[in-house]
Amino acid sequence: MATVEDILLPDIGDFSEVEVIEVLVAPGDRIQAEQSLLTLESDKATIEIPSPKGGIVREIKTKVGDRISQGDAVLALETDQEPATQSEAAATPSANRTAEAAAPEQPRADRQTPEPRGPLPRAASGESISVVLPDIGDFSDIPVVEVLVGPGDRIQVDQSLLTLESDKATMEIPSPSAGVVEELAVKLGDTLNQGDLILTLRSDAPGETKGVAEALERMRTTTPEELEASQAPAATPKPASGREGRTRAPGEPERRPAPVLPRPEDMAAIAKGRKPHASPAVRRFARELGVDLAQVKGSGPKGRVVKEDVQGFVKQSLAQGVEPGAGAALPFALPASPEIDFAKFGAVEVTELPRIKKLSGRHLHRCWLSVPHVTQLDEADITALESFRNEQKAQAAARGIKLTFLPFLLKAVATSLTRMPILKASLSGDGEQLILKHFTHIGVAVDTPQGLVVPVVRDVDKKGIYALAEELADLSDKARAGKLLPGDMQGGCFSISSLGGIGGTAFTPIVNAPEVAILGVSRAATKPIWDGREFAPRLMLPLALSYDHRVVDGADGARFTTLLGELLGDIRQLLL
Repeated sequence: MATVEDILLPDIGDFSEVEVIEVLVAPGDRIQAEQSLLTLESDKATIEIPSPKGGIVREIKTKVGDRISQGDAVLALETDQEPATQSEAAATPSANRTAEAAAPEQPRADRQTPEPRGPLPRAASGESISVVLPDIGDFSDIPVVEVLVGPGDRIQVDQSLLTLESDKATMEIPSPSAGVVEELAVKLGDTLNQGDLILTLRSDAPGETKGVAEALERMRTTTPEELEASQAPAATPKPASGREGRTRAPGEPERRPAPVLPRPEDMAAIAKGRKPHASPAVRRFARELGVDLAQVKGSGPKGRVVKEDVQGFVKQSLAQGVEPGAGAALPFALPASPEIDFAKFGAVEVTELPRIKKLSGRHLHRCWLSVPHVTQLDEADITALESFRNEQKAQAAARGIKLTFLPFLLKAVATSLTRMPILKASLSGDGEQLILKHFTHIGVAVDTPQGLVVPVVRDVDKKGIYALAEELADLSDKARAGKLLPGDMQGGCFSISSLGGIGGTAFTPIVNAPEVAILGVSRAATKPIWDGREFAPRLMLPLALSYDHRVVDGADGARFTTLLGELLGDIRQLLL
């Protein structure tokens, strides 16, 4: 007869309020006895809780993020047998233990039962002590998946030394004493048993080596005996021989075994969408760096994410110009672009996107999404300026300088920024403070065969037209040759993107955050302009100022383009 009963959280030690980090099954799933139901995580261990019996999941009674304690309902399970009463559940384990205690003990041939140990010794100051694997239950040959310290490291009491992993639990083994690591006796991939040497430690000061029970309690692991006392008879695991009826030696700490070993099919039964496989220490490390472990490819056993994977992910992200976790700062998430097979419509060719475009593309995408853009359009009369430039071209050529319009624009923009410093400010990371800069470094976008780059011209306000022309030519040559250094593209407080040599009448440039404004310049054109008496031909330069509306308001944007237009219209004002 089918019945529905609640599956409760078994005894997982002297702790409560343990966080659920994964729910591994869903309503409607058919599960087997000992199949993992959910994953809990403490500061020292990640534990998968098995089902005491098979059946069909009817309701999930906990969710990711909940904190649960012994006896809390995990799920409702429909089974084909009557649920055991409390008296039956309590009596059966006791009977089993009584029977096993009465039966002659048959030790396993492949493993020796550890002899009872007396009190752990004290470590005198400067004494070299051996740190061995403590009793972690009825396990043998447990693989080492992480070594968390190295020779020369100074460690504290209870600091994690290494991580062991079975299919049901990930356990960090703490140090029983403080000191300096002299020599490691284990490496990644080794298998350990109780009493195996982990490392030798030079003790700093006298202090008692902490008991095994005190260290292992922090792992919040569940044991075969604890499961036996809290689950129905059909799923009661048998205690290993040699553990029941054993008496502790005087002063020996109580020993707490590790969780039950899983069945191989458990891995195949785990639900899709589970969180990345990593130890608590690696999860903390990733959280400190703001790294989403779901984006990190694990290189450890069974795809496990280790510390080196997180470090490599951060290095790769920095090399690509993407801050770890940067997407988390945005108030929304965009769906992924659909994959389209364009070959269905005709012949195609796939080529790699240039590295510069990959880097700039990610940065500009983030700027476009995170900066509230406004673009102010205007025009500047550069008739007189262009006449003056043409007059000076021969003199500049004699000095080996090609005098273009851009040095004049740089000088006019620098003067405008000096008079309106809000346009070269930046927001603090938390968006609560304004950073005003007492320098005027301007980035100039340069089109190269590999993509757009923005070298920075420094201290524009302190340099003359000829000096600016020479520096611009040098930076442009380096950019097109791919020889710009990282320092050549850092420190700008305002940017200019000039398309005048190509064409167009207007465009809306994207603010190059953390800057708050960028000036776009299109091709100048001669237009009939009314001067109050008649129409006269004037050379007009289109201006497009995009700005971050959190810092620059519309009035400031309009004042800036008006001021810039006046300076370009009469360059003598640059001397004032």
